[in-house]
Amino acid sequence: MLTTLTIRNIVLIETLELAFSGGLGVLTGETGAGKSILLDALGLVLGNRAESGLVRAGEEQASVVATFEFAQLPEPVAAALSEADVAIEPGEMLIIRRTLKLDGGSRAFINDQPVGVALLRELAPALVELHGQHDDRGLVNPRGHRALLDRYAGADREGVAAAWDDWRAAEARLAAARAAIAQASADQDLLLAYLAELTALAPQAGEEQSLADARADMQKGERLADDLEALRHLWDGSDSPLAAMRGAARRLDRIAPEHPLLREALEALDRAVIEAGEAEDRLAAAAEALAHDPAELDRIETRLFELRALARKHQCDADDLPNRMQAMRAALDAIESGEAELGALERAERDSHQTYRAKAEALHANRVAAAMQLDAAVAKELAPLKLDAARFRTSVTGLPEERWGPAGMDAVEFLIATNPGADFAPLTKIASGGELSRFILALKVALAEQGGAATVIFDEIDRGVGGAVASAIGERLARLAQGGQLLAVTHSPQVAARGGLHYMIAKSSEGVVTRTSVVLLDAAGRQEEIARMLSGAEVTPEARAQADRLLEGV
Repeated sequence: MLTTLTIRNIVLIETLELAFSGGLGVLTGETGAGKSILLDALGLVLGNRAESGLVRAGEEQASVVATFEFAQLPEPVAAALSEADVAIEPGEMLIIRRTLKLDGGSRAFINDQPVGVALLRELAPALVELHGQHDDRGLVNPRGHRALLDRYAGADREGVAAAWDDWRAAEARLAAARAAIAQASADQDLLLAYLAELTALAPQAGEEQSLADARADMQKGERLADDLEALRHLWDGSDSPLAAMRGAARRLDRIAPEHPLLREALEALDRAVIEAGEAEDRLAAAAEALAHDPAELDRIETRLFELRALARKHQCDADDLPNRMQAMRAALDAIESGEAELGALERAERDSHQTYRAKAEALHANRVAAAMQLDAAVAKELAPLKLDAARFRTSVTGLPEERWGPAGMDAVEFLIATNPGADFAPLTKIASGGELSRFILALKVALAEQGGAATVIFDEIDRGVGGAVASAIGERLARLAQGGQLLAVTHSPQVAARGGLHYMIAKSSEGVVTRTSVVLLDAAGRQEEIARMLSGAEVTPEARAQADRLLEGV
C-alpha cells in the first residue's frame, strides 16, 4: 500500500510530505484548495504524461516520490520489475521517484535505479486504482470484466487455460504431420527414383577415399612403368650387379681368414648384399603396387566419378550417401505409415478439443449463474446510493469459435440502464460522473474485493448527494477499506466522519505567492473541519454538535 508521498514544486505545492496507513483515509478542503494537484502529483509516479505546467512558477524542477510497502510484492509488480532488471530485495520498500523539468523533460527511478516511464505505467494498475469523474480504467474497462466475474464466481480459469493449451498443441502436431505427409507424398516418385539409383550404386562410407587412392597409385604406375621395367632388368639375371656382388662375397669368404682387413671387407660386402637384397624386394613390391591395369583403372575411375556425381546431385559428401539412402527409406516408410499416425493425431486433437469445450461450457454455465448473483448483489446496493431507478446487468455472450481462447468462449461486460425502459449500455456511455462513481462503489461492494490494486482512490464519489446517500457511501467506503487501503477525496461530512485518517487541504496566499498545504488532523481538528463542511464559512455551535454526532455514530 501507499505509505508516503513527497511532493516538491508541483503547481501550488512548494514542499509536502504525507504519510498514509491502511484503512480509510479522507481528504477534504474547500473547492479550489488543490485536491486535484495531489492526484496529478500521484499520477506522475504512476506514469502519467509529464506536463511542464505542473512545475511551480519560478522553479526549474519538480519531483514526486511515492513509497509503497508490501508483505510480499504483488505478482504483476514482481514480474514487471524482473523483466526490466530492476532488483528489489524481499521486504524492501518500493520507492518510485519522478522528476520533471520546466522544459517538459522527465526522468523516473525505482529504488534509485533509472527506469522508463513505460514501466511506471505497467506497474500502475497493481499499485493504485483511481475512480474519478472521468475514469476510463479499472472497473470501467470491459477488458477486465471477465476476470472480475470469474474471481467472483471462483471459476476454474486455470483448468480452461490448460485445456486450451493442450488443444492448441494437438492442433499444431496434427498440422505439422499433415504438412510433412503432404510434402513426402508430393516427393514420393522422386524419392523412389533417387533411392533406386543409390541402391544400384550401393555406396559405402569411406569408399571415395580408397578409390581415389587406388586411382592415384595406378596413375603413378602408368607414369613410372618404363623406369620400373629398366630397374627390373638391372637386378635380374646372372650378370646383374647383385649377382656380381654375391659372387664376390663368396670368393672373399674363402680368403678372408688370411687377414683381418679381408674379414672387414667381407663384412662390409655382406651388408651391401643384404641392403641390395632389400632394395630388390622393395622394388618388386613397388612394381606390384603400382602395377598398371588399364581395365581396373577404368573401373575404379568410373565408380569414383559416379559416387562424386551422386554426391553433387544430393548436395552432400560421398561418405554421406549411405545416410541419405536411410533417410529416403525412412521418408517412404513414413508415407506408408503416415495415415495410421495421422489418425492417432486426429483423435488426439478431437479429444483435446472436446475436453476444452466441456471445460469452457462448464465455465460458461458458472459465469451465467455468477452473473445473476452479481446482478442481484449490485441491485441491493443501488437504492441506498440514490440509484434506485437504475438497473445493472452482467452480459455473458458466447463468442464465435475463432475468438475462443484460454479464458473460454465468452465475452463479459458490465452494463447499466439509468432510467426505466432505457436500453442497457456500457458504464461510460450512460452514467454521469457522479453516477459512474457510485455504480463502481456498488459493484466493488458486491464483488467484495479490492480490484487488484494495493491502493484504491475515490475522487469526489459523493458529488451532488448528501444526507442518507452520503452516509450510505461513507459506510460502504469504510467497509471496502477493511483489510486494505482506500483514500477518498470528499465534500461530504458523512463520508469524512468515516475516515481513520483525515487530511485537510488548504490554500493560502502571501502577497503574490499562493501555496497549497495538507495537514493531518487530530480529533479536535477533525471536529472543526467536519463542522465547517456542515455549516459553510461560519462554523456554528450547532455544526460542531452535529459533527460530534457524526463522529460518534461511526
